[in-house]
Amino acid sequence: MSMQDPFAFFITWPTYGTWLPGNDRGWVEYHHGWQLPNRNLESMCTTQMKEKQCLLNPGDREIVVAQVTETCQMRDWTMHAVDCRSNHAHIVVSATKTAPKKIRKDIKAWCTRRLKERSNPHRTNWWAERGSIRYIWNEDSLARVVMYVTEAQDRKGLER
Repeated sequence: MSMQDPFAFFITWPTYGTWLPGNDRGWVEYHHGWQLPNRNLESMCTTQMKEKQCLLNPGDREIVVAQVTETCQMRDWTMHAVDCRSNHAHIVVSATKTAPKKIRKDIKAWCTRRLKERSNPHRTNWWAERGSIRYIWNEDSLARVVMYVTEAQDRKGLER
């Protein structure tokens, strides 16, 4: 790895309809960054949804974790951590010569295929359009992110 290459990527994406533009937690507008809550915008986005929001049950989350693991193995990517919650998923992965957006796109696509096969063939929208990609530049940062993904959310008392 050269000096400019990141050590790993911390990739997060929400399920469909669970973090809409205008959300009261704030939200990220593509190419414009963090935005303040806007109830009118969130309400408008809710009315434009093509199906109900997607909340993953424990079986769905197991499917996602298994598929992320399989996809990383097949692509020869190093998966450092994976966690799937009811309304989002996290992965920490190293992949030389692969753009992080491609990693996210491929994993979301394979997870969608498996969820449609094994959980609900009628659902069309499983995931939000994009997600977050953070670059990890050293081993200390990698260790902190892996701990966050594997342990910290449970300590915050968030629903699993």
